[in-house]
Amino acid sequence: MTTITMPRLFSHFPAQRPVLTALALSLGAAIALGLSRFSYGLLLPPMRADLGWSYLLAGVMNTGNALGYFLGALITPLLMRRYRAHSLLTGGAVLTGIFMLVSGMVTATGFLLLQRILAGISSALIFIAGGVLISRLGGLHAARAGLLIGLYYGGTGFGITLSALLVPATLAAAQAQHVEHAWQWPWLAMGAACLLATIVMSLPIRAIQDLPGQAGAKSAFSIKAFGFGLAGYFMFGAGYIGYMTFVVALLKEQGMPAPAITGFYSLLGLAVLASSRIWAGMLDRYKGGQSLAILTALAGVAALLPALSSNVFAVFASGILFGAVFLSAVASTTALVRHNARPEAWSAGISAFTTVFALGQIVGPTIVGWIADGQGGLERGLIFSGLTLLVGGILAWQQKPVQNADHE
Repeated sequence: MTTITMPRLFSHFPAQRPVLTALALSLGAAIALGLSRFSYGLLLPPMRADLGWSYLLAGVMNTGNALGYFLGALITPLLMRRYRAHSLLTGGAVLTGIFMLVSGMVTATGFLLLQRILAGISSALIFIAGGVLISRLGGLHAARAGLLIGLYYGGTGFGITLSALLVPATLAAAQAQHVEHAWQWPWLAMGAACLLATIVMSLPIRAIQDLPGQAGAKSAFSIKAFGFGLAGYFMFGAGYIGYMTFVVALLKEQGMPAPAITGFYSLLGLAVLASSRIWAGMLDRYKGGQSLAILTALAGVAALLPALSSNVFAVFASGILFGAVFLSAVASTTALVRHNARPEAWSAGISAFTTVFALGQIVGPTIVGWIADGQGGLERGLIFSGLTLLVGGILAWQQKPVQNADHE
C-alpha cells in the first residue's frame, strides 16, 4: 500500500491549484500586515490611555515598526542567497507570532518599541519572500498573474478583518475580568492567530520552492530605471501609514461609537479582500507606473475624507475606498517588477521597493503624530497623509516601462 505524505499531497498545488496556493500564501500577508502592523491602530487608543502616551510617541511606535521593516528589507536579499523563500516566509511568520505574544506580556515603553522593531524585521522577511513566491506562481500562470498577485496581497484584508473582530472582543473580555492592562489580551490572541495561520499555510506553499531560478540567483536591478516608481512608492509609504495608524483614534475623537468603528474597520478589511479581483486586469494591462499612480491617488482621496468631514457616510466611504486600493498599490509594485525585470532580478526588485516603502513608513507616523499634537489635531495630520499620497500618484505616473526587459 502506497503512503501519501503531506508534502507530496500538496506538491501539485502550484501547477494545478494556483488560486488555492495563492490563498495559502495570502496568510503570510495577513500575518505581516493585517495582524502585526494594522492591528496597532485599533489598540492605540487603549494603550495610549493606559500608558499616558502622546500622539508623537504613539506614532514613534509605528515608526519603530517601519524601521524594523526597513532593516528586514536590507537583509532579506542576502538571506535569500542562502535560504529558500519558503523557509524565510515560514520562519518570519513564526517569529512575528512570537513577538506579538511578547507584546501581551510587557508594559515598558522600551520593550514595546523593541517588539515593534523586531516584528517589523520579521514582517519584511514574510513580505519579500512571499512576493517572490507569488511572482514565481504568476510565472506559471501568466494569464492569471494579476489575480494571483492580488490574492496574495489581499490576504492583508483577512488579517485586518480578523483584527477588527478579535481586538474588541478580547479587550472587552479583559475589561470584564478587571485586568490591569486589558490591551495585552488582544496582543496574545493575535499572536496565537499568527502561529495558527503559519501552520495552515506552510504545507501548501512548500512546493513553490522547487520552481526554477529561485534560490541563489544574483542579478543587477536598475534603481535608475525604476526611479519614478520608487519615488512614488516612498510617498505612498509615508502617506498611507498615517491613515492606518491614526484613523481609528480620529473616529473616537469625533465621537463614533465602538460598534460603528468595528464595522468601519471590518468593511475596510473586506474591501482589501475584494480588491484582488477589482484591479487584477489593470495590473496585467499596464506595464509602467500607471497602476501605482491611480491606486495611490485614490488612497489620497480616501485619506482626506474623514479629515474634512465627520459625516458617517463620508467616513465609511473613506474606509471602503482605502481598503479597496491600498494593498493593490503594494501589489502593483510587484507587478511592475515582474513586467520589467528578469526573473532572477525579482528578489532584488521587490526588496528595493520594500526598502523605499519602509523608509516612507519611518517618516509618516512621526510627522502625522507631531502634527496631531499641535493645533488642528488628527484632522490636519490626515490631510498631510492625503496630500502626500496625491504627490506620490503624480510621481508614479511618470514611471515608464523599462525597455528590453526580456524576461518572459
